[in-house]
Amino acid sequence: MWKYGLSLVIMLVELTLVFAAFFYFGQIFPYIWLGFILLITIATIISIFNRNMAPDSKATWLLVAMVPVLGPLLYLMFGERRLSKKEIQQLETIGQYDFFVPSSKPLLEEVRDQDRSVAGIMQALLKIDPSSAIYKGTQSEFLALGENYFQSLLQDLQAAEKFIFLEYYIVEPGLMWDQILDILKQKAAQGVEVKFLYDDIGCMATLPGNYARRLREAGIEACQFNKVIPRMTVAYNNRDHRKILVVDGMVAYTGGVNLADEYINQRLRFGHWKDGGIRLEGEAVQALVRLFLINWYINRGELEGVDHYHLLDEKKEGQGYYIPYGSGPKPMYKDQVGKKVYQNLITQAQDYVYITTPYLIMDYDLTEDIKNAALRGVDVRIVTPYIPDKKIIQLVTRGAYPDLRSAGVRIFEYEPGFVHSKNVLVDGHLGVVGTINFDYRSLVHHYENAVLMYKTNSLADMHRDFQTIFDQSIEVTDQSLKAIWYQRLIKEVVQIFAPLL
Repeated sequence: MWKYGLSLVIMLVELTLVFAAFFYFGQIFPYIWLGFILLITIATIISIFNRNMAPDSKATWLLVAMVPVLGPLLYLMFGERRLSKKEIQQLETIGQYDFFVPSSKPLLEEVRDQDRSVAGIMQALLKIDPSSAIYKGTQSEFLALGENYFQSLLQDLQAAEKFIFLEYYIVEPGLMWDQILDILKQKAAQGVEVKFLYDDIGCMATLPGNYARRLREAGIEACQFNKVIPRMTVAYNNRDHRKILVVDGMVAYTGGVNLADEYINQRLRFGHWKDGGIRLEGEAVQALVRLFLINWYINRGELEGVDHYHLLDEKKEGQGYYIPYGSGPKPMYKDQVGKKVYQNLITQAQDYVYITTPYLIMDYDLTEDIKNAALRGVDVRIVTPYIPDKKIIQLVTRGAYPDLRSAGVRIFEYEPGFVHSKNVLVDGHLGVVGTINFDYRSLVHHYENAVLMYKTNSLADMHRDFQTIFDQSIEVTDQSLKAIWYQRLIKEVVQIFAPLL
């Protein structure tokens, strides 16, 4: 932890020196300084008004910008991330690789013949995430619990022969990670290529600062995502929240499960931890290989010989269509991919929309889409935790209930504990499993991933799991949640700054 503490101290010193120099200039040249302050405030307000961002974010930044002196400076430093020359060069280099992206046109037309509405959802996703593609020839298994996810994952790791990729937000020593690590070390000793990418801040409290070096000494190619170093940058707000595991380019896992014991209920923190994910086998795995390699390159600066990660010639019989996709912050991603997928699913729903999410802190647009679906007569149900991991965040989450319920949205809280899965099921034939919460951090700031599925066998298992969740949950009523005045005040204050958190 000392490394992160030292970095924080140095960054605070750097920030203090910037403000001190700025105010010192004001003492020497007061009139010029006042004129500059006025000019920069006006320019900041104009910039915010003309930025393509959600109305809530604009309102928050305008409020910040109105704070004399400090507001405009904070916006200049943290309001909008700009790519460095190195990052621009990296994106240009990545653009030179096709990463074995197949043409989606034939399959898109195939889907269009079955359901034009679904084809429209897919087409929109392909446009806002050009690196994504439609896949068939894939088998999928929905894993409703972290315990099932873990046991299945161990079996596939044991069978690895060529390479293993892992990308996770949180990794913590314990039963889960220790067993996985033992297999990774064994496979590395056998000549299997193992690449492991973990988020530096996500693991700040669980792993020592030199952990990547320790893993490399054990034969595992390890790298920290967006490594913390003593410098002021808004990039630290963009964490790698993805959960990806790939074995030999043929099998992949993703979902809400991190590599720590609470995710498999070996460690009880907030009651029963309800989580899970999806196991893919077949052609769609290539999309997750591609997502991993891009983030690996951005952090390691190496991207050579990617052809040998291509899918093997062996084909799988599968049911339905898959689009694994990535989502992330601007300007790395030009649009909010995760949010747009959710919006299109919700606005096209006809019968029902079922959602599980640990947090419910959304912008105006997404909230209105959910409400409008309910007003159209769609059965919209949202499940959040009864036992929270962050009490203040639960206040904000619960603060969203009345507005949604006024439109007919049904809200459930998972009574046994904490629901962490990020699943969406629409009309029985469309679903999303991934890492994307219904909150600002996931939808705006973090690197995320998910899988859009249409007519796959795993969707029936998702439906059964949702019915089980509803049976185990408490439905929110007007009488069940009556916030005390100070709870409402905390919620309203936090909500103002939620777009920046």
